[in-house]
Amino acid sequence: MTADPSPAPAPSGEARPASAATRVLVLNSGSSSLKYQLLDMRGSSRLAVGLVERIGEGTSLLRHTVPATGETRESAGEFADHEAALKAVSAELAADGFGLDSRELAAIGHRVVHGGRTFTEPTVVDEAVLAEIERLIPVAPLHNPANLTGIRTAMALRPDLPQVAVFDTAFHTTMPESAARYAIDVRTADEHRIRRYGFHGTSHAYVSRATAELLGRAPEEVNVIVLHLGNGASASAVRGGRCVDTSMGLTPLEGLVMGTRSGDVDPAVIFHLKRVGNMSTDEIDTLLNKKSGLIGLCGDNDMREIRRRVDEGDEQARLAFDIYIHRLKKYIGAYYAVLGRVDAVAFTAGVGENAAPVREAAIAGLEELGLVVDGDLNAVRGDESRLISPPYARVAVAVVPTDEELEIATQTYALVGEGAA
Repeated sequence: MTADPSPAPAPSGEARPASAATRVLVLNSGSSSLKYQLLDMRGSSRLAVGLVERIGEGTSLLRHTVPATGETRESAGEFADHEAALKAVSAELAADGFGLDSRELAAIGHRVVHGGRTFTEPTVVDEAVLAEIERLIPVAPLHNPANLTGIRTAMALRPDLPQVAVFDTAFHTTMPESAARYAIDVRTADEHRIRRYGFHGTSHAYVSRATAELLGRAPEEVNVIVLHLGNGASASAVRGGRCVDTSMGLTPLEGLVMGTRSGDVDPAVIFHLKRVGNMSTDEIDTLLNKKSGLIGLCGDNDMREIRRRVDEGDEQARLAFDIYIHRLKKYIGAYYAVLGRVDAVAFTAGVGENAAPVREAAIAGLEELGLVVDGDLNAVRGDESRLISPPYARVAVAVVPTDEELEIATQTYALVGEGAA
């Protein structure tokens, strides 16, 4: 497990009274899924981890693991909705002595994808907060409805317990207007809330702080480029612990080449497809979000499979890989310019943590910027944060496993847990 970086600063705002409860349940609700982790904040230890899939789709699957023993239980059932799924999760937790009715449970922390400009920090949920998250559905139609369902379900099961929303967009609200604004008519942008919000914020917050700790320095002293590379991918420029730029925008579509998303594209492509290709808005939306990126370029969105094909001489896979790296390298250079001074570049998430060829190719040719990767260090696999640059490199290059659940739990506990003030 990744070493726990120094806890995030306690957010401002009203905090709940201190109590002896030290456990936080983290919920990540999708449209047909429910991911969860139960953590004890005394040592940031995981007590239980699980996933419910295919909610409302007939036969649902529940996978529950107790990390301390390594025991994993799998079961199937018909969970018609998230309430039924969460009740099943509660039963699994109770079987291990961690039931939702436990007095040791301090709060439930919820991942919420879009907080707009309203939510800049973790927030205890009440009816006004629910209403605002619902108001933001037009800018996050695929995510906020499911997040709301999870919160309301948990509130119904434990109405006495603090429910805390932690927003993917919150870390990026420190961006200056020069980075957050699109160059379109201001009144139109304001009326429709069009601006760059950014996503994966809990990951970027955690990794930037963990990178500073890896360097033995305070986050306030360090400038970091964070590269969150999974099926969804984003980059951020973090100056002294505060985000000053990020690659995703109004939606998670902007920026890097991703598994199924195009990333940056000329907006006129959309007009061209409507006028010349006679495609509907929904068809174009599906094309750019689900049929583009790596899968659109070569038919695969698994980097392991793409690399296998590259090694076998597949030219289509090679082109897809080269396009992916070209975009990534452009963002590294751009964020170097934005920051002026870079202390570290950190790779994280599934591809960033595990794909050595991606890290090597992304840094290759950037020696004049002080960026170098040591081949032997880069080839090492592990679950710990580590440097993969040689000692003489002017800029550190690191692999820092992300821990979004721990970040959500940390922010939640800082707001409502023991010692909160």
